[in-house]
Amino acid sequence: MKAQGSLNRRQFLGSAVSASVGGFLLPENLRASEGERLSGENEHFSWYRPAPGVGPYIDSHRDNKAFGFGDGKISLSEDNGKTWPHEAAFPDADKVTFSVILKNGNILFSTFNQLFLSTDNLKTFEPITVKNPDGSDYLPHTPVDPANPGWYFHSLDGVHTWDIDGKEMLVWGNYCNVIGGAVPVNIYYSTDSGKTVKIAYAFGKNPKFQQKGVEPDAFLGNPDNPTIARHVHSVTYHPVENAFYACTGDIDRGHGHEVHWLRGTYDATTDSWDWTILVSVNSNSRYKSGGINFVDGKLYWAADANGPKLPNQAYDRGIFRCDPADLTDPRKHTRLFDAQFEMANMIIEDGVILAGHCAPASTFKTGIAFSPDLGQTWVEYDLEECGPRSPCRFHPKNSDGWFRVDLREGWIDRAEILFIKPKPKA
Repeated sequence: MKAQGSLNRRQFLGSAVSASVGGFLLPENLRASEGERLSGENEHFSWYRPAPGVGPYIDSHRDNKAFGFGDGKISLSEDNGKTWPHEAAFPDADKVTFSVILKNGNILFSTFNQLFLSTDNLKTFEPITVKNPDGSDYLPHTPVDPANPGWYFHSLDGVHTWDIDGKEMLVWGNYCNVIGGAVPVNIYYSTDSGKTVKIAYAFGKNPKFQQKGVEPDAFLGNPDNPTIARHVHSVTYHPVENAFYACTGDIDRGHGHEVHWLRGTYDATTDSWDWTILVSVNSNSRYKSGGINFVDGKLYWAADANGPKLPNQAYDRGIFRCDPADLTDPRKHTRLFDAQFEMANMIIEDGVILAGHCAPASTFKTGIAFSPDLGQTWVEYDLEECGPRSPCRFHPKNSDGWFRVDLREGWIDRAEILFIKPKPKA
């Protein structure tokens, strides 16, 4: 494991395979058992990574609960993964691409193209049919290749619920059209703990990401929306404005920009949305981004700018902050971290910022940018023990204080999970 910081470039050495790592005692439920792998600690945090095939793949967590899958089962823990008392047979467990634990305990999860809801700790679960804004059924397409139905519900970010006016709201967008087949690009929402899921925004028909051999009239996407995208990178809520912000990727492929920032407001009385496109640009831009966060009224995001650029032109990337009203004016942005590599996944909690490198674009094996003080100071760690992995789907800390992160092989193929626990400030 290597660290590079703005103030020092020391190399931190050491990893351990015992319950005590460099003097830091891991919680009982995260201690290594036979077949598991425990990686060490550094100046700022300790981390833990279960080896493939050991226990359920923990897809999401919240407070003391964790939802996992594997070996033809879905599982629920109530002690942060120490035990798994709730299990149900689910033959398509290896096809789970999304899950969220709701405040009331409901669990919404999906395969490639089907949502399911459990309201009783996995004793039972029922398929959920998404609804169009007018209340009609929004049905997945019939794929030309049955093995590639598309990723309708998979997300790149890990924060999807917010308490708004005393009620929990679930909103997320699908990160798709990378593997698994062509699929429409949407933002989804639920205001009743997953019982009803509806379309908040549907992007248009992108000619680049369609099934092979299909005529244009049958292209996937909203025929009434000229705005196209490849996928959604991030959706989050700004309580000061009572508004949602979303950003998409990736590049103008000759059919129009795919990079957009949108701002949406929801009217609960009419169950309707009003969306405005704030920015539409090409890929070498700080707006090609993800990891949107709002802290104390300020907007933070991580940019993974890439794609065409002029000779001697730098990539417009890094981690940025501004007033939300100044998003469209780069002159009013503050670049908190001048990232060398693409980063489109980030979370901020209790002043700690974690952002992950896109592994194929980085010289790090598993790159993590870390700030303990809301961007005042930074260090980059290479968790090289994990191998070449892209951290994504950053989940907030559980009740034991651990962030949960997906480690993706290459960029998007599921590999392992990573738990990160920041150390208390001295």
